[in-house]
Amino acid sequence: MLTASCSGCNEKAKEAESVVEKTDTTALLIMQLQKCSRLYTAEYDIHKIVTHSDEKRLKGKLFDHEFDVRMPLGDRKIAIPINVKLKAYVDFAAFSKENVSHKGNKIEVTLPDPRVVVTSSKVNHDEIRQYVDLTRSRFTDAEMSNFENQGRVAVVKSIPQLGIIETARDNAAQVVIPMIVRMGYDEKDITVTFRKDYEWKVEKLKD
Repeated sequence: MLTASCSGCNEKAKEAESVVEKTDTTALLIMQLQKCSRLYTAEYDIHKIVTHSDEKRLKGKLFDHEFDVRMPLGDRKIAIPINVKLKAYVDFAAFSKENVSHKGNKIEVTLPDPRVVVTSSKVNHDEIRQYVDLTRSRFTDAEMSNFENQGRVAVVKSIPQLGIIETARDNAAQVVIPMIVRMGYDEKDITVTFRKDYEWKVEKLKD
């Protein structure tokens, strides 16, 4: 599911229409975007099944020959389904005149780097599946907790491939451009960009 939400953005932009002629547009734009604070522009729900398998093996050395033999009835397998919610946002708290440039009737706005936050992570305990041979003990709570954490880490590492950063950028531009148009600019004269040397960041889990 994709979203773009910003408290007060549209209302403040509409107010700007009546004062465009009397107010410096750069200062006005900065003020409006700073009031947006965090602009949430993308939300992804990721479902992942974490699997783990181990087996008992007999290893040793006999007559100068090493051996490694799988023991019968020694398998343990587990599948843990987890749901991870990711949200991407643009923080305008530090937005300043350095982010805006004019050239004639044209305006270019460089938006702050999108950030990603893991807002929730939940294990579907009812759907956990285990297969344990008679000679083995079941997985402990500590082991399952470790596998669950590995699943969350895997989701975070996959963020660059999910497209959430690109979606966050596109949706942020779709919110900002109409605001600038209301200030008197022609849409064809507006360019919204992001830093080219951007490095994505993920914030700590928030419930």
